[in-house]
Amino acid sequence: METKNIMIVGVGGQGSLLASKLLGKLLMTRGYDVKVSEVHGMSQRGGSVVTYVRFGDKVYSPVIDKGEADFIVAFELLEAARWTEYLKPKGKIIVNTQQINPMPVISGKAQYPQQLAEKLKAAGADTDAFDALALAVQAGSTKAVNLVLMGRLSKYFDFTEEEWLAAIEQSVPPKFQQLNKTAFSLGRKQ
Repeated sequence: METKNIMIVGVGGQGSLLASKLLGKLLMTRGYDVKVSEVHGMSQRGGSVVTYVRFGDKVYSPVIDKGEADFIVAFELLEAARWTEYLKPKGKIIVNTQQINPMPVISGKAQYPQQLAEKLKAAGADTDAFDALALAVQAGSTKAVNLVLMGRLSKYFDFTEEEWLAAIEQSVPPKFQQLNKTAFSLGRKQ
């Protein structure tokens, strides 16, 4: 199998690392060679956090170069725009339409760019944009955006829902499993 590349991009504290851990566990149970690489920005200050997940028969490097990502899962609109050049032609970007103001916007030195989802589509990116935060709230916690996004990503894979739920059980402490499974299901069914 040709190596597949997934980038998970977000802002520190959104749960992108748990999402990549869950995805890595799922892919390994399917027998793929999996490489996961975390690239932390200024995560404690709301900076970018990027995780590369690569899988296939044999994966030699954990790094994804520009134009190689089959999927980009973006936890926030500006992060989606920031990393779009990594998407391969015919790749898909799954994006939460939530806006998290970076420091220049908070300090008044810049404005948050408007209509980013529309701009991504206009630039030719195959964009699946939706309000993952609203679904996370419906599931019971704003912190469940990561599992809502994994649920949405799952629609583009031929893995069963049971396989995904088993990966959640392996990745999430027992007391948070039901919340995370609910969030995943809401994203998958959306």
